[in-house]
Amino acid sequence: MKTIIVVGNGMVGYKFCEKFVAASVNEEFKVIVFGEEPRPAYDRVHLSEFFENQDAKALEMAPAEWYKENKIDLIVDERVSDIQRTTKTIITAKNRVFNYDYLVLATGSSAFVPPIKGVEKEGVFVYRTIEDLEGMLAYAANLKEKNPNARAAVLGGGLLGLEAGKAVMDMGLEPHIIEFAPKLMPRQLDARSSKVLQLKLESIGLNIHLSKATNQILGDDAITGMEFGEDDVLDVEILVVSAGIRPRDELGKTCGLEMGVRGGIVVDNKMKTSDENIFAIGEVALYNQMIYGLVAPGYDMAGVAVNQIIGNTEELMPAEIDMSTKLKLIGVDVASFGEPFMPVSKGHSVIFENKTQHLYKRINVSLDGKSLLGGILVGDASDYNMLHQVFLNGMAIPEDAAQLILPATEGGAFGSALDLPDEAQICSCENVSKGQICGAIKDGSCEDLAGVIASTKASTSCGGCKPMVTDLVNETLKSLGKTVKNVICEHFEYSRQELYGIIKAKKLTSFNEVLDAAGTGHGCETCKPLVSSIFASLYNDTPNKEDVTQDTNDKFLANIQRNGTYSVVPRIAGGELTPEDLIVLGQIGSKYNLYTKITGGARIDFFGAELNDLPAIWTELIDAGFESGHAYGKSLRTVKSCVGSTWCRYGLDESITFAIELENRYKGLRSPHKIKGGVSGCIRECAEARGKDFGIIAVEGGWNLYVGGNGGATPRHAQLLAEKIDNETVIKYLDRYLIYYIQTAAPLMRTAAWLDKLEGGIEQLKKVVIEDSLHIVEDLEKEMQFLVDAYECEWKQAIANEETKKRFHHFVNSDDRDDNLVFVPLRDQKMPELWKN
Repeated sequence: MKTIIVVGNGMVGYKFCEKFVAASVNEEFKVIVFGEEPRPAYDRVHLSEFFENQDAKALEMAPAEWYKENKIDLIVDERVSDIQRTTKTIITAKNRVFNYDYLVLATGSSAFVPPIKGVEKEGVFVYRTIEDLEGMLAYAANLKEKNPNARAAVLGGGLLGLEAGKAVMDMGLEPHIIEFAPKLMPRQLDARSSKVLQLKLESIGLNIHLSKATNQILGDDAITGMEFGEDDVLDVEILVVSAGIRPRDELGKTCGLEMGVRGGIVVDNKMKTSDENIFAIGEVALYNQMIYGLVAPGYDMAGVAVNQIIGNTEELMPAEIDMSTKLKLIGVDVASFGEPFMPVSKGHSVIFENKTQHLYKRINVSLDGKSLLGGILVGDASDYNMLHQVFLNGMAIPEDAAQLILPATEGGAFGSALDLPDEAQICSCENVSKGQICGAIKDGSCEDLAGVIASTKASTSCGGCKPMVTDLVNETLKSLGKTVKNVICEHFEYSRQELYGIIKAKKLTSFNEVLDAAGTGHGCETCKPLVSSIFASLYNDTPNKEDVTQDTNDKFLANIQRNGTYSVVPRIAGGELTPEDLIVLGQIGSKYNLYTKITGGARIDFFGAELNDLPAIWTELIDAGFESGHAYGKSLRTVKSCVGSTWCRYGLDESITFAIELENRYKGLRSPHKIKGGVSGCIRECAEARGKDFGIIAVEGGWNLYVGGNGGATPRHAQLLAEKIDNETVIKYLDRYLIYYIQTAAPLMRTAAWLDKLEGGIEQLKKVVIEDSLHIVEDLEKEMQFLVDAYECEWKQAIANEETKKRFHHFVNSDDRDDNLVFVPLRDQKMPELWKN
């Protein structure tokens, strides 16, 4: 049995192990993996997510048990310090010696720290490992206790630097991005796209400083500032260095392997170094005189190394590496493919730019207008997958290339994903082709999307290709004459839309009735909440109904928080309230020791309410005239408003009154996903109405009505449904639109995704809602009016019913409080004294 030693257990080192296991040659080789970090491999691409939950386990690519199950020896927290090529041994920092037949160096890279005077001071961190982030969090927490207005700087305006900027902002620090170049992300973006990105990032609170060369770090023992020039100083108390990477190639140097002039271990297309028995993969490998900082080439290198070692010597790295990439950067889509920067002599550029919406799209086309050569997308990269495939496969493009990036016309500029050649690489991270995805369906080995993903691993890494993988699976099933049906679960062979129709037609009112009429078995955690949602949408049933299946948030009419307490969010329609209302809210917050925050939807949130206090808090709120704000439900949350013509000199119409009317009309409306609205009194758009599920903007001659927008992980601008209509018509169209969405959307599908999936898109929606092409608008309006008339405040119901109030006790047989609840502040929040103590 031959021994393979893998030095480095990052993402690429793990991928080597995974591909080795898939090759099923475990009996012929013994694999030993060394990692100098104290844990198994984790997903460094999504490192910033650690700030959200501080759960290192959530980032693990595989637990330690996986290595044991696959007969791989994983040794963590032990660094390999030397390689003895003559004896084919490695020596660890603990002076342990191991023999190898094949050695795979997957040591990756380290953060580059520029030689700036004072960079060694306390408070200076790099952004590379979980340990780095843990140290940063601890230092920031201590800093905030001393100075609530502390500032943090990030040195580097590239991808990781901007992620670090968002991280320090989330820690409650004032963030400043320092970039030496005159633009952000200088390697990926041109000047104009970089400017659009800068405007977007500044709009969410990041301070950007370009063309800055740091001379020194100020302070005695700890950092107090950065000096760029004689009179150019920025006061900061913490610095995160994210100025690039350097290959961890010291083992290659000390054992005499061939090295690149600027670092990196030289490898050939077999991933072999100058030593026949030593391979290098990932960011330590210098291939084609380049270090590739993307995960996809590293995964390819791991696969080539595995095949070379087990004898599949025909497997080689391609001569050219595609550096196209799609990123979700602080909630902003950023993508580039092919040649993002193209000389004028080679082709033409087509550019679409909208700075007000922070959108930039550029495609580069050959001089004859027939080939797509590359491009850049900022703000909306929904077309990236198809554009990338057109580029990779040399597919024909429209005579008017602008159709590729301008807002889509009916039918779009692209054909079906099935038009791609079989060799088209759909998932670059896992190197999965269209042929493999479709083949898994055609040969009968897989029957659905879940099976294809499990079989091929497509979309399991960065996830950017999942929409195209889904389309390919669905289109392949259709081409085989199979019905593509998104059934709810094994208990109901129906889609949500079909089950909605059954419940409505048969007037079913309990889960057991639905199960008897249309299902099998006893139900599950998928179908029970879904049926409850349909009941709520049809009958305006509240979670107080005994046979409505609830999750924790619905059961207690409040969102549970990370420390076991709950939030309290009263409705403040249109954001309007009196000084007397504010006094009541302040008194309640103080009485029950609640953390208080103004939300982006112009409401007041209380946090830290204990379960047994919820009825008492809501009794006081309801007595003062407040109602449930439904922050816990898949329902209407808010209708945000500017001050409109009542106060604003630019206002064209009275947005406040209309927002209040709409919020009061649709409050309590239950739907497949949460709904938000906005009303702006003019096109200056202070209520951000086009970022909502429905938005109304005042113009000369009436209101423009927009639908199908949302924020969240995939922000989308709403699309124009009707223009220059009066208040009555707005409400009529909204009634129809909302009920049609509720009837036809899939579970947990937001209006933006629903509109994208609606055949015919916005034009079809206009035909249904405005032209009544399906002859259903009268029924839609009646359904909405029924729901509006049936509304009851569920918190008012709850406090009026003694049986309902019993569920808010911590213990079934006692009124005692839960003494295990402890509030642990992450930053210097303005909390009542009881919480602080």
